[in-house]
Amino acid sequence: QVQLVESGGGLVQAGGSLRLSCAVSGIIDNSNRMGWYRQAPGKQRDLVAGVGSSRGTYYADSVKGRFFISRENAKNTVYLQMNSLKPEDTAVYYCNTIPPSPSWGKGTLVTVSS
Repeated sequence: QVQLVESGGGLVQAGGSLRLSCAVSGIIDNSNRMGWYRQAPGKQRDLVAGVGSSRGTYYADSVKGRFFISRENAKNTVYLQMNSLKPEDTAVYYCNTIPPSPSWGKGTLVTVSS
């Protein structure tokens, strides 16, 4: 069974940075595409960044140039470096495969104050 544990969230001022980490275990192998999703209060959960086994990346327009996704297969970990944070980035952030498996983690809360 897939297990996903996100960490690294917190409270930061606008313009600040955070680095999220996701520890991955279970049946996921390194050929899976991995992504970071986020869900703001009252909104649907959306994919914001993805990385493939060949390190190809995808970014939603809203985070392009500010967020950077990476993976370290030897540690079964996926990262999301978030720079120039904006209040509209406030959300719970989750990692999962692309497309997502049913096994969501608890997520990590990112709050950006203005």
